[in-house]
Amino acid sequence: MALEHAILVSLLEKPGSGYELARRFERSIGYFWTATHQQIYRVLKRMESDGWVDVRDVPQNGRPDKREYSVAGPGRDALSAWLRRPTGPESVRNDLAVKVRGASFGDPAALISEVERHRGAHTDRLAHYLAGAARDFGERSPDRPLDAECELQHVVLRGGIAYEQMMIAWLDDVLATLAGLEARR
Repeated sequence: MALEHAILVSLLEKPGSGYELARRFERSIGYFWTATHQQIYRVLKRMESDGWVDVRDVPQNGRPDKREYSVAGPGRDALSAWLRRPTGPESVRNDLAVKVRGASFGDPAALISEVERHRGAHTDRLAHYLAGAARDFGERSPDRPLDAECELQHVVLRGGIAYEQMMIAWLDDVLATLAGLEARR
């Protein structure tokens, strides 16, 4: 996926400034696609020159005007074309998995604190996802179904929750394996 597509999705959900987009990437989209503030501003400039986004200046009291971006027709067309293109299965690039596999050539017990650190990060992210799910999708009733945009946001969030749960279970397995190897020494 190109950063352009993640930006288009975010702007279709809600127009905003480059700063607001960067904040959204830090809070939600960034869990699935990361970008620095500089990358976002650079891509926005290119998208503006390509006609994919419209920009309007919004006056602010005591501060310079902000530039608010929204998706233009050519941007919608580009996103629509991208949505129709097939994507390959995701490949897993995981430095920790390589370290675990290589631990037998060093000291497997030395990896325990690193695995625990990763487990803590995944536990924190899972808690963040669960809090978001409760806040944004908590009380749903059959007589008030979500609109398509919210339903698709929810299914992505559920995928994130399942991924974090899977990672925590795997890290628990790694920790148990490392402890077992240490006990055999």
